[in-house]
Amino acid sequence: MRIAILGGTGTLGRAAIDTAVAAGHDVVAISRRAPGRLPPGVAHAAADVTTGDGLARALAGAEVLIDATNARRDAGKVLIEGTRRVLEAAQGPLRFYVEIHGNNRREAAQRIEIATVGTDKNDALRLKTLLELIRDAHLRARPGSQRLDVLVEPADPVMYGASSAKRVGILRLPAQALHIELPKAARVEGREVYTAILADFLTQAAILPR
Repeated sequence: MRIAILGGTGTLGRAAIDTAVAAGHDVVAISRRAPGRLPPGVAHAAADVTTGDGLARALAGAEVLIDATNARRDAGKVLIEGTRRVLEAAQGPLRFYVEIHGNNRREAAQRIEIATVGTDKNDALRLKTLLELIRDAHLRARPGSQRLDVLVEPADPVMYGASSAKRVGILRLPAQALHIELPKAARVEGREVYTAILADFLTQAAILPR
């Protein structure tokens, strides 16, 4: 399976690459600048989501796209314009797409929420179980790390349903898509452990039978 990872030189992107390579996938890392080093067999494609340069070439033939771009700088260009440019470029046979956002809402501070496309209740429960098992395995090796709950629609109600992206944005393109919302606890205090948890989850979720 060909997996394209946007932001492939960032923390989450690199973790996802390592996990995907270990699982035997064909992986391309997409970023503006070439990294100093990538695992053997991983291709690098230069592309810029803020301008669209190189995106069509970088995404050619990808069945799975994981968007792990870091939007702390130029957030508007990356999250809004960049997503639009990815949508325009990814016109191939995408069957699975993942985007990861962060939020600081107090009501969602203790949980990871996943809005879905192309997922029924049974599939949502399978995704939820998979993430919970991976979370618990990692947390056993990291005593003291916070245990965040997992909500996956339509099995669970979620605060962040990504309705606009489902209707007119990139989430309407692939056969199946996940919009993952991470609270501050996963992005800051638990960054290291939850980066590893997400990398494992995304790679395994991409190949779940459907």
